[in-house]
Order: sequence, then C-alpha cells, then structure tokens
Amino acid sequence: MPRSVSGVEMRKRQAAHIEAPPQAPGQPRPNTCCLCWCGCCKCLWNEDRMERSERQTCTKMDSIETAEEQHPSLDEVLSWARSFEMMLRSLEGREIFREFLRSEYSEDNLLFWLACEELKKETNPSVVDEKARIIYEDYVSILSPKEVSLDSRVREGINQNLAEPSNLMYEEAQLQIYTLMHRDSFPRFLNSSVYRDLLANRRRTCLDT
Repeated sequence: MPRSVSGVEMRKRQAAHIEAPPQAPGQPRPNTCCLCWCGCCKCLWNEDRMERSERQTCTKMDSIETAEEQHPSLDEVLSWARSFEMMLRSLEGREIFREFLRSEYSEDNLLFWLACEELKKETNPSVVDEKARIIYEDYVSILSPKEVSLDSRVREGINQNLAEPSNLMYEEAQLQIYTLMHRDSFPRFLNSSVYRDLLANRRRTCLDT
C-alpha cells in the first residue's frame, strides 16, 4: 500500500512550492499550484497575472486620455495676441482662427494661405504644376465660389505665370492675403467670443491646477 503523507510533510511541500524561484522566461508554467487545485483566481500566479493585465489596461487608457486632452496652454493662447505669426505657426492657433473666419465667411483666405505654404515646399515639377493649377481653380479663378480678394495687378501676374507654374508663383498673392488677415481679421478675432472664451477657459484650468 502506498505510504500516507502526514500533515507535516504536506505543509513542507506546500511551503517549498511557495518559496521556489520564479520560472525562467519561456518555460511553461503549470496550470495549477499545490494550493489551488482548481486553478481559481485565488491562486497566487493567477492573481499576479490579473494585476499585470489591469496595469497594462490602465496604462493604455491613460495614454488615450492624455492624447485626447491635449490643449494649448495659457501662455500659448496669450502669445497669439502678441504675434499673428506665432498664432499661424501653432496648429491649435490656426484651427481656432479658422473657426472665427468661418463665422465671418472668410475662411478661404486662411485656406489659400495654407495652400500656398504647401506649394512652396514642393520641388517636384509635376506636383508643383498640379498644385498650382488646383490653387488657381479653387481660389483665384473668377469662376471659383471660393475666390479670394486680390487686386488686379497681382491677379494678372498669376495669370501670366500659370503658363509655367513655379512653387513661388503665388508669393505676392499670399503676402497680400496675409496682410489682409493680419490687419483686418486678426484684431476682430482677438475681441471675439471665440478667442475670449478660450482664454477664459485656459485661465480657469490654471487656477484649478
């Protein structure tokens, strides 16, 4: 008959299992331990596995929330009032300014300026030709519903350059629209509820923190 195991020996075996060194990476782990024959969640290994899973889930959610909560700082919003150029360099600044221009039905001025900025970066002749013609059809042609306000001299120069487009062919027109936005739209933007509400919100956030 097989020798019976005493209670003392059983406790020694259980203690030896608990104090055993951790499994090396890549080695299979038993499905159960001597203290949890059913493999339930009370097993120390199962508890450790669940804790690691919860930590990983929390880390992922924190990353998502951080990405969703990215907003311009108070200092950045204040800097826009000091510099039109600084606002245009900021993605958030351009978006909030575009929202204001949309309320005044002059959003196309900013879109034209941005399209010219993209064109200036191009070096491929075929891409330059395509983008230059798209800009013309969208913002310069008198047949376009999004036509921007350019004087006749600048418009005539564009018409002449269209025969041989270059990445700088709209430079003078872009400067004219930039000046228009800076002198005309920008002061109204700073006094608008769009900007003032954002500024007040950033100040409240700073006080709360």
